[in-house]
Amino acid sequence: MSKISQPASSPGVNGISVIHTQAHASGLQQVPQLVPAGSGGGGKAVPPSKQSKKSSPLDRNSDEYRQRRERNNMAVKKSRLKSKQKAQDTLQRVNQLKEENERLEAKIKLLTKELSVLKDLFLEHAHNLADNVQPISTENTSSDNTGQ
Repeated sequence: MSKISQPASSPGVNGISVIHTQAHASGLQQVPQLVPAGSGGGGKAVPPSKQSKKSSPLDRNSDEYRQRRERNNMAVKKSRLKSKQKAQDTLQRVNQLKEENERLEAKIKLLTKELSVLKDLFLEHAHNLADNVQPISTENTSSDNTGQ
């Protein structure tokens, strides 16, 4: 009978174990596989910006610290100004839209009145036309027939 050996694991790099397998009697070999050593599975990749910053905290009196603080303060100031400007622009746009809305509502009222006046004129004219038209009477048609 052929004997299949149990895979032996050895500690690898970065918490990953390497499973080694040996050839069994049929002559086939299994390819070594990498599996995580911990039960947590795969981890998230660390961005290079966070990975390389393993230096000690800066001294508050150092030039580099003061430069970073100054750059940060400038960035914060710029961000706050940008936010304030955006709020002002939004408020200005709101006021413009309110004024335009009031103008449009006034125009709607004016056009509604004009429509009402025109409707009244039309109905009055249509009524007058209806009064002026004489209905065709049967007497006129019968007198024409008797005259022949």
